[in-house]
Amino acid sequence: MNGPHDLGGQMGFGPVAPEKNEPLFHAEWEKRALGLTLGCGAFGAWTIDESRHARENIPPANYLSASYYEIWIRALDTLLERHGFATREELFSGRNLGQGATPKRVLTADMVPGVLARGGPCDRPVHNEPLFSVGDRVRTRNFNPETHTRLPRYARAKIGVIEAVQGSYVFADDNAHGKGENPEWIYTVVFDAGEIWGDGADPSLTVSIDAWESYLVRL
Repeated sequence: MNGPHDLGGQMGFGPVAPEKNEPLFHAEWEKRALGLTLGCGAFGAWTIDESRHARENIPPANYLSASYYEIWIRALDTLLERHGFATREELFSGRNLGQGATPKRVLTADMVPGVLARGGPCDRPVHNEPLFSVGDRVRTRNFNPETHTRLPRYARAKIGVIEAVQGSYVFADDNAHGKGENPEWIYTVVFDAGEIWGDGADPSLTVSIDAWESYLVRL
């Protein structure tokens, strides 16, 4: 979707200014925000793609004025309410007012190191051969869905070249909406800077993205 999260190429936000020696957390509550998000994600009620879409749906004024972990917590509120683990009144009062949904599993403290070490692999086998090969010229699709997509706005309807076939992975656009994993091949596509940014772009630069197969059309 074209939400406030998709800022690539947008003007008016000033330069990117990385913080030197940035700490992992800027406040104690951010540690709890991370822990809550991971712990609730372990319930097994939603996917990482649905959680991303929940963040994308935060109203732009709220999203752009929030810090990183504020965005996580606001999305978590949405997910907990959507899946019946808490009501809006419970979330904002901080009190349990009734019996909510039962998690499929609960992440206990002794399980955390192992779970974090395993991560969340999303590579999946597919039965079809890759549609594209290294060196193929392709155009990205031009769409503006209200649903989740991992194809950024700045790279839509652009011509590029396949640089690598990365493997087959869960298709996030479907997985975010309960339509199944439906894995597809993913390709690294390289674009000339002028194709992405237009006149005035530095001709020595290129831009690369990883794109699912259904994002691409052969030229």
